[in-house]
Amino acid sequence: MTVAFAPSPWPAPSAPRRDGSWRFARRIEAPAGWCFDLRRNVSISPRQLVAAYLLLCSVSLLVAGGFWWHGVGLVVMFTGIELVAVGVALLVVARHAGDRETVLLSGREVTVEQHVGPGVERMSFRAEWLRVEPAAEDGSLVELSGEGRSVRIGRHVRPELRVELAKELRRALHLMRAAGERVVVHEEQQ
Repeated sequence: MTVAFAPSPWPAPSAPRRDGSWRFARRIEAPAGWCFDLRRNVSISPRQLVAAYLLLCSVSLLVAGGFWWHGVGLVVMFTGIELVAVGVALLVVARHAGDRETVLLSGREVTVEQHVGPGVERMSFRAEWLRVEPAAEDGSLVELSGEGRSVRIGRHVRPELRVELAKELRRALHLMRAAGERVVVHEEQQ
């Protein structure tokens, strides 16, 4: 009988970071566990976006008013079309500014929430059965699978950092499983 092993597309989990810190996860106290909050990188807040749009409208309408004053009324129409188009584009951007993925490891359960626009998708897994794997090749999304279901996360993480995200997820799962085993052993001894 022969056995063949396929190499993993991702490297094996390495030791934790030298300083022991976490890039993506933070420890939560109640309920005890880990939270991975993966947010979209937005460079301008919604309030700043509105202020910038109002400034653009003011300047454009001031220039269009100057042309209208000199008898070129067609510029006002094109300015209005331009401001409506920019406003619609900014609304689309603002709608997805709050997109994020949250992975919560608590007890023996892993909950994944994906916020895309106004919609929220939630999926739960048992931590004992959860597998963390690449979806395709190096730099691809991280696939969490177990119990016949799967979800891909990491859309808001740079591709070169997704391997580190997977390592941290595996590390947190290992710590949660070890803590769960200690609780079970403690209960059996009492």
